[in-house]
Amino acid sequence: MTDAPDTPRHPAADVALDRIIAHRGASRAAPENTLAAFRAAIAAGVRTVEFDVSLLGDGTPVLHHDAALDRCTDGRGPLSAIGAADLAGIDAGAWFSPNFAGERIPQLGEALDLLGGAGLTANLEMKPHGADPEPLVQAVLAAMDARPGMAERIVVSSFDAGALAALRARAPAQALAMLYKEPPADWRERLSALGIGALHMRHTALTPEHLAEARAAGIALRVFTVNDPAGLVPLRLPGLDGVITDVPRRFLDDPGWAAWAGR
Repeated sequence: MTDAPDTPRHPAADVALDRIIAHRGASRAAPENTLAAFRAAIAAGVRTVEFDVSLLGDGTPVLHHDAALDRCTDGRGPLSAIGAADLAGIDAGAWFSPNFAGERIPQLGEALDLLGGAGLTANLEMKPHGADPEPLVQAVLAAMDARPGMAERIVVSSFDAGALAALRARAPAQALAMLYKEPPADWRERLSALGIGALHMRHTALTPEHLAEARAAGIALRVFTVNDPAGLVPLRLPGLDGVITDVPRRFLDDPGWAAWAGR
């Protein structure tokens, strides 16, 4: 299925993210939000990865989805109770498989260096976990600014409108995406108010109307988290710009989806 001619995007809408995006890295092949997951994504042929960034108690930005360590490491308690010096003692891989024992929670700079070296683009999701987003915003921007050209390879997203507003105030040209499980009726107005040019939404809430509205408004629209290529085929229509998936290889090996992604 071919897409319609490109619609002009919002000036800060997008970087050239690939249409098949590895969720938290290739997170069915390796522990999520680790460098191992990024390497697995690269090995699968992925060109864009999605990952989560949270702050430790000392202000260090790290790749971690939850506010607490418990689910994806052998540590216990909130991220806010530890600092960078504690990371060496926390295993973020053995919970997934003994093959990944010793994998660490990456600091944001480490992840950006790996992605930059591999020539990948990224969707960086900010996770303020209900706290003041300003320290997280400053840490994210500092990490990108320390690597010339990196900001132009990244779309920064969040469910937290305050975090996106804070980042927009500091970085007027940064590509941003608003995350919704299900967009409210006034989603276009909310994105416009913050100069946000991309909508990322739960795939089960996606309708042809969302796709048509996004395309008419020049908004990039991507869906998460899609692990069944066959189930989404009816919505592989003009206006869909990307799928965020735990199993990117499953999409890249599907001839229809590979063609849709320009592979």
